[in-house]
Amino acid sequence: MALDLEEQEQLSAIKSWWGQYGKLVIVTVVGSLLAIGGVRGWYYYKGSQAAAAVTLFAQQQAAERASDHKRVRDIGTEIVERYGATAYGVLAALSAARSDFDTGDLAAAKTRLQWVIDRAREEEARDVARLRLARILHDEKKTDEALKLLEAKHLDSFAGLYADLKGDLLLSQGKREEARAAYQLALERSDAGASMRQIIQLKLDAAGGGK
Repeated sequence: MALDLEEQEQLSAIKSWWGQYGKLVIVTVVGSLLAIGGVRGWYYYKGSQAAAAVTLFAQQQAAERASDHKRVRDIGTEIVERYGATAYGVLAALSAARSDFDTGDLAAAKTRLQWVIDRAREEEARDVARLRLARILHDEKKTDEALKLLEAKHLDSFAGLYADLKGDLLLSQGKREEARAAYQLALERSDAGASMRQIIQLKLDAAGGGK
């Protein structure tokens, strides 16, 4: 009987505690389960997004090899709109921008390249986009805009390319001394075996900087 009384007291204590904290326990447990499920769901979602993006990107690359510029652009737009948060969004935008340029749609190319500059996480992608956009601006005689773009911080591996294009821009403005300095820097920052060194040297010689 004493045992029954003790059990009843324990049961009463449990009921009292549950009445006070039961809802909190339920909320905590459910919240934990949702959090675990949410994390797993998020990784699954990201994985499925990347898988879908890579399939489309492969199709875009096939279209690029076939010189099907319209399909390259259309797929590029789809990837950016649906999977722009994945790494393939940036790659697809760069590919589509190249097709825009090749077909003379410079406005579209500039829009895509600016998107890459603004959205890409990888410095290399941003550096490539700035170079391509600066070249388009150079073709459009928007030299000051192009030079400003090249002033952005970039990776050392791009220093030669940036300096070379800067030399072209400065020379187009008649700033021969500054252009020669840029070409000289491009030579210094280019790999010894790079084929572009011969071209840079020719530019330097033409600008009056040959030795």
